[in-house]
Amino acid sequence: MIHYHGTPITPNAQLERMGGRNFCVSFARPDNLERCLRIGQSVMLDNGAFSTWKRGAPFDEAGYYEWLEPILAAPHWAVIPDKIDGTLADQQAFLGRWPRETFGYANCAPVFHLHMPMEHLHFLVSAYPKVCLGSSGEYAEIGTPHWTRRMDEIFDFLAKRRVMPWIHGMRMLGQCDGPWPLASADSTNVAQNFKIRTGCADCLAGRIDRVQPASKWVGAAQAALEME
Repeated sequence: MIHYHGTPITPNAQLERMGGRNFCVSFARPDNLERCLRIGQSVMLDNGAFSTWKRGAPFDEAGYYEWLEPILAAPHWAVIPDKIDGTLADQQAFLGRWPRETFGYANCAPVFHLHMPMEHLHFLVSAYPKVCLGSSGEYAEIGTPHWTRRMDEIFDFLAKRRVMPWIHGMRMLGQCDGPWPLASADSTNVAQNFKIRTGCADCLAGRIDRVQPASKWVGAAQAALEME
C-alpha cells in the first residue's frame, strides 16, 4: 500500500523531515503544495469536495482544473471532481466534464461513493487505472459495522475479476492493516495528531507506513471463519 499523508502539516520544519514520503494535497488547502512536490515521492491531488461539502461551500470546478494544469504529471495523480452524497447522474456528469484532452486518464482517478450501485463500480474499474472509494450516504461513518459490511461487499465483488484493480481508500489510512487489499489510502492522521501523540510528524508517519494490508482478498465469509 502507498500511504498518502494529508496536509497541511505545520510547522514547515516538521514537514521537511517527512521528505521521501507520499502526500495528499487538497485543492481546498493547497498550503504545502510546492514543498510536497519538492520533497515527496508522489502527491495525490485531491479535489477538496469533502472539505467544501462540510463547509457548505460551492465547488470551483474550473478553478480546480486550472490548479492542476501546471502540476499534473506522473508520479502525481488527481481525483476527478465528485459530489458528496450526490446522485449517480451527478457523478457521471463530473466524469463527462473531465478535460481528457488536457489531462488524459493515466494520472486521474474517479470516486466510487459507497452508496452508489455496484454496476457503476464495474464501469469505473473497467475504464480507469485506479478508483477511489469514498464513504458517503448511509456509509458516511468509517469503521461502523454497516460500513464494514459494505466494504466486504465491494471487495467480494471486485475479487471476481482476474486481477484486483487499484483501489484507493479515501480517509482510510486507519484501515491500512486490512482486511481489505487497498493499493493506497490517505488520511490527515499525522497532520491532526502528531503534536499530541509523538511531537514528531515523521515519526508518526513512519509508524503508519510500516503497516500493510494483505495483498489478496480472501472474502468476507472466509475471513469470518478464520477468525473463529
